Amino acid sequence: MKKKINFTLANMKLGEKAIIDSFTDQEMSLKLLEMGCAPGEIVKIKHIAPLGDPIAISVSGYLLSLRKKEASTVLVKPLPED
Repeated sequence: MKKKINFTLANMKLGEKAIIDSFTDQEMSLKLLEMGCAPGEIVKIKHIAPLGDPIAISVSGYLLSLRKKEASTVLVKPLPED
């Protein structure tokens, strides 16, 4: 992963991991919070549909499928380097 400050879940590539930072859409954030997408959680892109939409992410110990439009409302930041 390149050195990006903040980027969206929709911009991540297959296999990339990041930390959820915040949300850009309040209504969507409530739905995502109920599904375990909380700030501070680590997310990983597990699958991307052939046409790029939807995507499947690993978060809070399970797989969650999101449309790109939904994923674009989730701001993430790179994992800290060890």
